[in-house]
Amino acid sequence: MAESMTTNPVVFFDLNLGGRNSMKSVFPASMQWAIRHSYPLWRATNNEPVPTGEPLGRVKMELFTNVTPKTAENFRQFCIGESQNSQGKPQGYKGSKFHRVISNFMIQGGDFLNGDGTGSTSIYGTKAFADENFQLKHDTAGLLSMANSGPNTNGCQFFITTVPTPFLNGKHVVFGKVIDGMDVVRKIENTRVKQESKPVSDVVIAQCGEM
Repeated sequence: MAESMTTNPVVFFDLNLGGRNSMKSVFPASMQWAIRHSYPLWRATNNEPVPTGEPLGRVKMELFTNVTPKTAENFRQFCIGESQNSQGKPQGYKGSKFHRVISNFMIQGGDFLNGDGTGSTSIYGTKAFADENFQLKHDTAGLLSMANSGPNTNGCQFFITTVPTPFLNGKHVVFGKVIDGMDVVRKIENTRVKQESKPVSDVVIAQCGEM
């Protein structure tokens, strides 16, 4: 495990249970995009969240720029909204959901494109980028690691381990860790799921940014 470095960035997720579904029931589709993207809600300096949903709490994560700078920066920019899509519109984790939850394994999110684990993009102008390195191991709970569909297919999706997962070593890039809010991760881990490990109620990133 990488030693904590004060120069490493710390980012956060404020998580809601049911927020995405609730938003759909309250706001028309034409307003949902504007609520998430049209004004500067991305940064930690603005505390107004995506409305509705039951608050679960905040998860703070240290990004290991000292070990995996490229992977960490990709995640950081999606947290704070610096990245833009091909139409010049901001893209990132705000308003997206954790689409896959497996107890005693991990919680997976980051697909702000399709919301189901099929979407992939990166800040580097490509759909995916190469595995940076496998220096850090999946040796504890609370690690941030890149989800992928095989070697060198890192994009926007990630997972947080809830137990040690050594069988993922050499296959997925560890690039950060939870430093506060592991109790919130446990709440998500224990939420009810349905087919394909999808939560019954959406677990939504209502707000995110850099500390």
